Amino acid sequence: MMSPKEPASDSRLARSSSIRQTPLQVIHVLGNFMRIWSVYALYHHLSQKGDSVILFIFSCLVPASIIFLLLQKPWKGRPLPNSQIVPTIINGAIMALFLILWGKGLLSCGPLITLLTEYAGAVLGVLSALFYGRRVNIWKKVGGLFAMSASFYFLSIGWATSSYSPFHSISSERVDKAKKSLGFKEIAVPILAGVLSALRRVMARRVSLKNQLKRRLHAITVASAACFLFPLAMWDTILGSESNSIANLQFMSWAYLSTIFFGIVFIFYIDNLAEERLHLVFSSPRHLMVATGCIIVMEMSYKMDFSLLGFLICSLVLAFGIFEATSLERLRSSVDAQEISDGTFENNLQMSSLPRYNAV
Repeated sequence: MMSPKEPASDSRLARSSSIRQTPLQVIHVLGNFMRIWSVYALYHHLSQKGDSVILFIFSCLVPASIIFLLLQKPWKGRPLPNSQIVPTIINGAIMALFLILWGKGLLSCGPLITLLTEYAGAVLGVLSALFYGRRVNIWKKVGGLFAMSASFYFLSIGWATSSYSPFHSISSERVDKAKKSLGFKEIAVPILAGVLSALRRVMARRVSLKNQLKRRLHAITVASAACFLFPLAMWDTILGSESNSIANLQFMSWAYLSTIFFGIVFIFYIDNLAEERLHLVFSSPRHLMVATGCIIVMEMSYKMDFSLLGFLICSLVLAFGIFEATSLERLRSSVDAQEISDGTFENNLQMSSLPRYNAV
């Protein structure tokens, strides 16, 4: 016979668990806020100074890779086999390509669209379900894909801007009328960057089974990405104007320092903390909700061309699409997060579970 005190005991355990997670949730929100702040600072710096995107990203990756190497010391401990080093270096090439597309998309589309299109990696789950079997809830996944596409389309025609949003007050003055809306063709660049970012996270998850090993391999990934960007940065310096020289970069500016510490280094450990302790992966509606609040604060602080209602509608449609596209994986998220933290992640992971591990 069950004791009547057991439900009260379970509620106390749940309450104490939520209390313990509150500081971690605060750290997660602050970490994402600082990272999004660094993105807005980078956008305004590149727009005003006219620095080369590739050169600036390369100059940020070099000190970031040094920080990761000094913190993780991948040369110490058990030697890493070639079966892990080679995919990690390939992952560095994917990271370099992602950063180039991400920077180009940031400069052309702005920080709001660039940040939201980072969640485009959830489409990997839909595509894997279509082409690699496991067709459970396939129509929900397809519906989620259509919802995500609709959200990106609304963003491309300017729903999140006061200039083109149909929800903006008709009587208010529309700003920057001469500037045309982006269109889906321009927004395809940051969308592709978001998919590559998700692919990079998936490869990192598959190569490293333990969290400590994952951090060591990430240091190699960042260093290899800097090496892949080096010839492109030098080529951009040679062919570009005199303003595109490394000597002209403002290394002590807030955009440069915040991109290194908050946009590359700090956010990696924040995402790890969210996945391991809060069971919160990157491509999830909860993560998007945090990013949405931070974006609203930044858009209003920087006085951007911003429509609050239009942006909220786009974010809600995108969150619904992510929710439907990851419906199967969400059923086992708590179990898998515990397996990840214990280092017992299955080697025979099915391809349809890709979106669960979008966060590194």
